[in-house]
Amino acid sequence: MANAVIVGTQWGDEGKAKVIDYLTEKSDIIIRFQGGANAGHTVIVDGKKFVFHLVPSGIISPEKICIVANGVVFDAEQFLFEIDELTENGIDVTGRLFISDLAHLVLPGHKSIDNQIESNMGTSKIGTTGRGIGPAYADKVSRTGLRVGDLVDWDSFCTKFIHHYSQKKNLFKKLYGTSPDLDEQEMLDRYKSIRTRLLPYITDTAYYIYNALQQNKRLLFEGAQGTFLDIDHGTYPFVTSSNTISGCASTGSGVGPGVINHVVGIVKCYTTRVGNGPFPTELHDSTGEKLQKAGGEFGATTGRTRRCGWFDSVMVRKSVQLNGLTHLALTKLDVLNDFDTIKICTHYEIDGEVIEQFPTNIAQLEKAVPVYETMPGWKCDLKGCTSIADLPPAAQAYVAKLCELCYDVPVLIISIGPERTETIKVKSLS
Repeated sequence: MANAVIVGTQWGDEGKAKVIDYLTEKSDIIIRFQGGANAGHTVIVDGKKFVFHLVPSGIISPEKICIVANGVVFDAEQFLFEIDELTENGIDVTGRLFISDLAHLVLPGHKSIDNQIESNMGTSKIGTTGRGIGPAYADKVSRTGLRVGDLVDWDSFCTKFIHHYSQKKNLFKKLYGTSPDLDEQEMLDRYKSIRTRLLPYITDTAYYIYNALQQNKRLLFEGAQGTFLDIDHGTYPFVTSSNTISGCASTGSGVGPGVINHVVGIVKCYTTRVGNGPFPTELHDSTGEKLQKAGGEFGATTGRTRRCGWFDSVMVRKSVQLNGLTHLALTKLDVLNDFDTIKICTHYEIDGEVIEQFPTNIAQLEKAVPVYETMPGWKCDLKGCTSIADLPPAAQAYVAKLCELCYDVPVLIISIGPERTETIKVKSLS
């Protein structure tokens, strides 16, 4: 398999981790290139559920190398928690997990500010996870952040940390009339212990990746969230704080764009969204509740209920354009097993005009009324299906219609259940 980028095509929660886990088998190095611990990737192996927020989900495959690259904002405590959980489950990460020395740290002050900002927004809340991601990226852009590599020189880190915390404390007091409930010395003591554990993982990951390419190693770039949470191209301001589309794999990991051969878009066979923001196909009825229950639609990071709706081909067509998708990986087809009929949004109607292009203006998107095509359901379990030919005719027709509406991008795999084995292979990445 050549080098591939995995991205979500909707608002995240498309089931990327399972697809990454599947493609990891033919990869040598799995690279997380953006986002932070606000993203949750869930993999189920032999009935055991693993939820990863920072460690690339490919880590559960023995002998695979995993990298947290420079585009990630790095929560050291969450990272170490995940390592401990992996170790408890007999998964050794020694010598095969690395962190970029250029990744910016998410510090306790970032989380305090994140929660304070959100609580002050009233009815205009974004729906942030409160993990400090936005403030950490803000510090990165304003050139006031601390990076993982700063931990290597402890005395220098202490100086930078004290200055950083002083700035944040003063800002907090001026804006909110109070101080964050954080003790400077306690935080330094905590990070001194963290440093001891992190040092073996810290390296120049861009150089590591370059050397791997010279040895013809196969790379799998793992994105977080989804296309429409992209800070530039998403449904702003209801977005995350990083670029989630495929082009960020280059800047977020330190490789040239020519390294990337394939872009796989993960497509949930219906649509979900966590947090606030416009959602044209959202269902506020028993059908939406049925999708939510059948799909187990609760956020892996926050536990929040996901909003549910029918498949929206308008937004996935935009994802094809923005990401340069070469393949689709369809997930959660099995969630639709018990529906008599299934609807697909083919276009929007806005102010009486039918359009097929996803609007970049959020005010327009909020007015969008979905135009649906109704298809028959298959009303049976998909367990045991190992090829498209095994699927019921109605399920085959549904898959074919999704592809047709999404510029005929070919399907790579179809997930028909949460387990590794519940995957239909359609094509291979050459």
